[in-house]
Amino acid sequence: MTSEHDELKRDMAETRERLAANIDQLTVRLSPKEIGRRNVASVKGYFVEPVTGAPRTDNILKVAGGVLGVAAAFLVIRKVVRG
Repeated sequence: MTSEHDELKRDMAETRERLAANIDQLTVRLSPKEIGRRNVASVKGYFVEPVTGAPRTDNILKVAGGVLGVAAAFLVIRKVVRG
């Protein structure tokens, strides 16, 4: 009976350790600084080649074209509305 009791205690201790490790990992992954760091890395990865560090001009031009297109659309709509 005591060996079963000791085994149960060990199992509970191991489970507690695993749970504590999981909580620590979640705490790190969900911290605002970590979320911000991952988002910056994601955006930077879109605009900069990760291996060479060279800018990805194709993606930069796509985004710049989109921004200019939206700005031009706003200007046209504003001009039409104001008459």
